[in-house]
Amino acid sequence: HMELGGMSTAIDLAEVPLRQLNQVLHNAESGGFDVLNPRGAHAVACGIATDVTVEVAGSVGYYCAGMHQVGTVVVNGNSGPGLAENIMSGTVRTTGSASMSAAATGCGGLVVIEGDAGARCGISMKGVDIVVGGSIGHMGAFMAQAGNLVVLGDAGADLGDSIYEAVLYVRGEVESLGTDCVEKEMRPEHLAAVEHLLEAADMAASPGDFRRYGSARQMYSFHVDDIDTELAEGHGGTR
Repeated sequence: HMELGGMSTAIDLAEVPLRQLNQVLHNAESGGFDVLNPRGAHAVACGIATDVTVEVAGSVGYYCAGMHQVGTVVVNGNSGPGLAENIMSGTVRTTGSASMSAAATGCGGLVVIEGDAGARCGISMKGVDIVVGGSIGHMGAFMAQAGNLVVLGDAGADLGDSIYEAVLYVRGEVESLGTDCVEKEMRPEHLAAVEHLLEAADMAASPGDFRRYGSARQMYSFHVDDIDTELAEGHGGTR
């Protein structure tokens, strides 16, 4: 049962099986879709690979917009674990809060969480940009490799544990930093990056209110800054 309302197609999950919804979204080449009565369904709007816009009217369960490749998914409600897991590009937004592991292993694109995010937000992120309007739970950006995480609220314990080259910006309090994560100077290019990400996420905040955190690089097998000296001296960085 689908109704064409204006430019968008309504798909009611009270009447259409989830598998059929995802198939319709995969077959579409463009256009807008309104998903009605999601009622916490899992894996809504996964693997979208064409430039469609999907608006979900209500809260969703696990792995909404997982493996997202292009286009936009907006959840008007809360999202369960693994929102936008392994996102490649495009935009995924939830107007409420997201449970644990939001944007896990994300390789690109933008994930916006207007409310709070649970534990392990941005775990093992590999290039995704994440903007959280509220606060995040413990182990945020655990093993984060690349990309940016911007948090307008507070961060829980062990932020950035075992972090590689991802950059974390937090406006509020950080309960504690994880292994090898340190506070770093906010230089002009970082203020510009935060400004750009806030603009992309449509959130208002002053970039100057954020602090930057990243890798102390103590866990690397060599120190990046010393590589020329170490190669010249003929030993690896075991220091």
